[in-house]
This record gives sequence, C-alpha cells and structure tokens, in this order.
Amino acid sequence: MTESPEFSFPPAGQDAVFRAWFVDSFAGFWQNGGGTRIGGLIAGYLLLSESDGVGAEELARELDVSRGSVSSHTRALEQQGFVRRVRRPGDRTHYYVMDADVWGGFLEQEQAYLRDQRALAEEALARARPAGLAYQRVRNMRDYMGWVLDNRSLGSEWQRFKDERDAAEGG
Repeated sequence: MTESPEFSFPPAGQDAVFRAWFVDSFAGFWQNGGGTRIGGLIAGYLLLSESDGVGAEELARELDVSRGSVSSHTRALEQQGFVRRVRRPGDRTHYYVMDADVWGGFLEQEQAYLRDQRALAEEALARARPAGLAYQRVRNMRDYMGWVLDNRSLGSEWQRFKDERDAAEGG
C-alpha cells in the first residue's frame, strides 16, 4: 500500500497566498451562483478561519471592503444560515463564525424551503380552479417540491457519508 504524501492545510509557508487564492476563488463561485462577491469573500474567509470568531474590523481590513458592506453582507449570510454572530465574554464586539458543518445546515434550510413551497402550492391548488396553464404550473410546483423531498433523504445520507468518511480517516 502506498502512503499518501503528507499535506498541511494551507500549504506550508503559503498561508497568505493560499488564503488569498481560496477566498478570491470562493467569492467567484459564490457570485456565479447568484450571491454577492462581498458575501462570497466573507464566507470564503470564514471557511478558513481557525479562530473562535472574526470581527467586522478584521473582515473589512483583510478583504478590503467597507465596514458597512461587512455589516450588511454578514447580516445576509446570517439569514441564509452560513454564519453565526457570537460574543466573547466581557467584549461588546460581535464576531462571526461558520459552523464546522455549514453545508449540512444549508441542506436543512433547503429542505425547509422545499416544504414551505410545497405547502404554498397545496394551499393555492385548494383555492384555484383546476384548469388552465397557471393551475398546471402550480401543480407542477407542488409535485416537484414533493418529489424532491420524498425521493431524497439527503439529510440522513449526508450524515451517513460523514460517518463513513470519518471512520475511514480514523477521526
């Protein structure tokens, strides 16, 4: 069996270079997916953070954006479930953190969105006349949301995947 080469994250001696590359690349993907570039910069920065929270001042300085932009974009990221605002004992400053499994949390939010959309479509169909293109669209909305929810057990599959990965990696 061949051992894999040792890898440190980020690459040894390239912390700043690696961080700049990752944060910029992440922001590009984020923006291409419909998010804001600044939101992507913040999310990318927090993904790499090892601290117990990053302050708005640090985010503004390191990402070269205004404090106002940091404030509005972290608020949006909080609402989307990507970051949490925390406080440190004896400190009035807000700090921002990203949960270790932010993607699992995102999956839960996506599932809630699908359930809410299906419920809206069901209510609309109960009030509408069963004819016409609008009715077909709303019926397809309801059935699509239900199909996605009923045919994917993503939450349990994600947990199973992580458990198997962790067991294989010994952690």
